[in-house]
Amino acid sequence: MNAETHLQLHATRSTELHHQADESRLAPRAPRKDLRTQLGWTMVELGLRLIPNRPTLSAHSPRTA
Repeated sequence: MNAETHLQLHATRSTELHHQADESRLAPRAPRKDLRTQLGWTMVELGLRLIPNRPTLSAHSPRTA
């Protein structure tokens, strides 16, 4: 890629990111309770992804007579 083209793409993307940052900074903030709830559900989803998808093992060993 030509260096001038790369520089122009970088400048354009940088401008877009600055505009997005300004919009998010000016947006009204969510109440703390909603943020805590969202964080909690995100943690639950993450935990479910970390659990392996295999049948559960019995907590007790089989009886031997």
